[in-house]
Amino acid sequence: MSLQESETTSGHYHPISLAVKEIQIIFHKLGFSLAEGPHVETEHYNFDALNIPADHPARDLWDTFWLEDNKLGDLLRTHTSNVQIRHMETNEPPIRIIAPGKVFRYEATDATHETQFYQLEGLLVDTDVTLANLKGVLEHFFSEFFAGKTEVRFRPSYFPFVEPGVEVDMRRKDEDMTDEDNPWIEVMGAGMVHPNVLDNVGIDSRQHQGFAFGVGVDRLLMLKHGVPDVRFFYNGDLRIIEQF
Repeated sequence: MSLQESETTSGHYHPISLAVKEIQIIFHKLGFSLAEGPHVETEHYNFDALNIPADHPARDLWDTFWLEDNKLGDLLRTHTSNVQIRHMETNEPPIRIIAPGKVFRYEATDATHETQFYQLEGLLVDTDVTLANLKGVLEHFFSEFFAGKTEVRFRPSYFPFVEPGVEVDMRRKDEDMTDEDNPWIEVMGAGMVHPNVLDNVGIDSRQHQGFAFGVGVDRLLMLKHGVPDVRFFYNGDLRIIEQF
């Protein structure tokens, strides 16, 4: 590369970084602050405190990278829920946080799965919190992120750290489109924070309730920009990255 070329070529943010910045702005306007935590985590913060004890069958849902003789922790975090636990231990309600960050799963890679990816988790803990509050927050977020009115629906599901748990579907709210042209798309898991989780961090579950949700940032980007393969974000191909 010549000196002239190097002077006219400028760097830019990765599309995932841009998405995280945009998400932060949307949730900041709703009163949510940013929280962060370690990538290498203990079994307690990644599983036990989230109502997933050692003998819990739900542990099989997370293909975990376990570490041997590591002074920093037992594993590579499988979700950013560890950040929620650490934050609740040191902060009293009302709590409103989002926790974006890289997570790790020991699984085969394909167009929709990677061993590393970026996840966004959200948490709100206060008094008189309901699923209706969660639905309103998510509808606002999706409408802002996808730059158009959206609607959200819940389907019952199971996650050990929430009760009740729901799968969240989203679609654009366009009156000119038929249901066939505008199908529901499953985008995240969510629910009301399990009382055991609140009690584990010293928050009285009889006085407080909360909701939590988790979504893949990569997944949102794929939907927003029509990217067919999540691996495009990580293969270092500048032809992909420079489109953003």
